[in-house]
Amino acid sequence: MDENYEGEDLDNIVILNDEDGNEVRFEFLDLIELNNEEYVVLLPVLEEGEEDEGEVVILKVEDMDEESDEESYVSVDDETILNQVFEIFKEKFKDDFDFVD
Repeated sequence: MDENYEGEDLDNIVILNDEDGNEVRFEFLDLIELNNEEYVVLLPVLEEGEEDEGEVVILKVEDMDEESDEESYVSVDDETILNQVFEIFKEKFKDDFDFVD
C-alpha cells in the first residue's frame, strides 16, 4: 500500500488509469442513473502538496467485461448530460457539500 494512504479508509477509493497509463486515485461519491445509463461521480484524491480544486469527474459506466467481471468507465463529451448528472448529484448532496456555481 502507498504510504500516503496508510490508515485511510480505502473502501470508496477507485483507481483508474489515465490515457498515459498512470494510476489515478478517486474517491467514489455517487452512482447516478439518467436515461437508463449509469454515471459515476468521482473526486480526485490529492497527493501531498497538490491544491484542491474541488472539481468532480463524471464518467459513464460501461457494461462489465465478462472475462474480468470489472466495470469500465468512459468519459462523457455531451455537456448536457454532464450538467444533468451534476444537477442530480447536487440535489442529492445539497446538505453535505458547499457547491459553487
